Amino acid sequence: MSSDKLIIFDTTLRDGEQSPGASMTREEKIRIARKLELMRVDVIEAGFPIASEGDFEAVKAVAESVKDSTICGLARALEKDIDRAGEALKPANSARIHTFIATSPIHMQQKLRMQPDQVVEQAVWAVKRARNYTDNVEFSAEDAGRSEMDFLCRIVEAAIDAGASTINIPDTVGYNLPHQFGDTIRTLMDRVPNSDKAVFSVHCHNDLGLAVANSLSAVLNGARQVECTINGLGERAGNASLEEVVMAVRTRQDIFPCDTTLDTTQIVSCSKLVSSITGFPVQPNKAIVGANAFAHESGIHQDGVLKNRETYEIMRAEDVGWSHNRMVLGKHSGRNAFRTRLKELGIEFSSEEKLNAAFQRFKALADKKHEIFDEDLQAVVSESVHELRDPRIKLVSLKVCTETGETPTADVVISVDGEEKAVSSAGAGPVDAAFQAIESLLKTGARLTLYSVNNITSGTDSQGEVTVRLEKEDKLFNGQGADTDIVIASAKAYINAANRLMTPVEREHPQVGDV
Repeated sequence: MSSDKLIIFDTTLRDGEQSPGASMTREEKIRIARKLELMRVDVIEAGFPIASEGDFEAVKAVAESVKDSTICGLARALEKDIDRAGEALKPANSARIHTFIATSPIHMQQKLRMQPDQVVEQAVWAVKRARNYTDNVEFSAEDAGRSEMDFLCRIVEAAIDAGASTINIPDTVGYNLPHQFGDTIRTLMDRVPNSDKAVFSVHCHNDLGLAVANSLSAVLNGARQVECTINGLGERAGNASLEEVVMAVRTRQDIFPCDTTLDTTQIVSCSKLVSSITGFPVQPNKAIVGANAFAHESGIHQDGVLKNRETYEIMRAEDVGWSHNRMVLGKHSGRNAFRTRLKELGIEFSSEEKLNAAFQRFKALADKKHEIFDEDLQAVVSESVHELRDPRIKLVSLKVCTETGETPTADVVISVDGEEKAVSSAGAGPVDAAFQAIESLLKTGARLTLYSVNNITSGTDSQGEVTVRLEKEDKLFNGQGADTDIVIASAKAYINAANRLMTPVEREHPQVGDV
């Protein structure tokens, strides 16, 4: 069976961050983009440049930092969007503009308030406008999954004639079923006269839990690009999961006439990086990247695997990056050894200042924890990156008292703009008491909307990684903290979120548009 190239288009940095609370800073986007580049992702959709000044700068920074992957910017079929995307993508070695307009009757009537002829005219104009900046133009028919086939054929043909080299057919609201969506792709490729002049792509949402199934059905029917995200991150129920799409195609080469060129051994570490930055934990039974994905508890399964791995495992854990590598470094290790191991993990620092901050955290952790794992290093780096350059609020000390039958209390000392403040507070538990104490000093007025705890490694000396989300005036602020003491990790996370709330340097969450 001949094997075509399946292009992987990752939209973690754009559609993925449109998950409420998942908004990323420029530095965080660069970290993820570099990891995607290391994984050999073909196209990285870095953001929506028109959404905000912060998003424009983030797309530009990614375009400057990544050299091997194509960098893409999203734009509505509007002059200001396309020009802004073109400007942001100027530094890229390889750039793509992804422009879109809605094509379903409900979207054209209720959202755009445009007639079908006007929509086709606007799509053609947008593609031609984008071609002024790059020959690599992608056109998306938003809500194609609920569009009428005759009109879809018409607008796709017109977009290709106008110069679009990639045609994306999104199931924007996750409405389609696999056989139906596959038929849509096949019908388009058969009926559109110039379909051979473009790569057909799909972008599926997971509202019915079918994003991966729909994407794979499309591939079997001729699509040769899949738009997906790490961990299936995305609006509402999320997008098609990159790791599931890639490994399904790789594992079932007896069925799929194509394959990707990704380095799949980078999948698990990329998953952990995205989870750490966004604060969205991966469920243990998540396919490919969940902690239990290759675990066997059933006696029958264990016996079978011991006799022959393939009795119950269809993939090797090592092929997607699961390993038990241990960092043989401790409190006496130097900066160079620390830097070298991080580089092996695909982590590099943009400045010596950031390296030094991470190294100091590593040394502090090595004093508490006998064995340092790669996951610990990821957490150390994430904590250094999450901390603002000059945080207004710092945790000075924390003491909690909890015993059976008594109300827990917390004594907290924090520094606010260089001035130390102390307070004691009671709570339902030690974490609640600590949060009550910190809030009584800061008086942010924010509402706690998420408190999530995950162990970074196994064992009772494992670091706990805590994510806190605060909401105020319809804006969300994520904070992360890690420590072998879960109460301290929680306090760090709350203070990190409060710093973001009280220091308005983060970009606003870009809920502007979607395909």
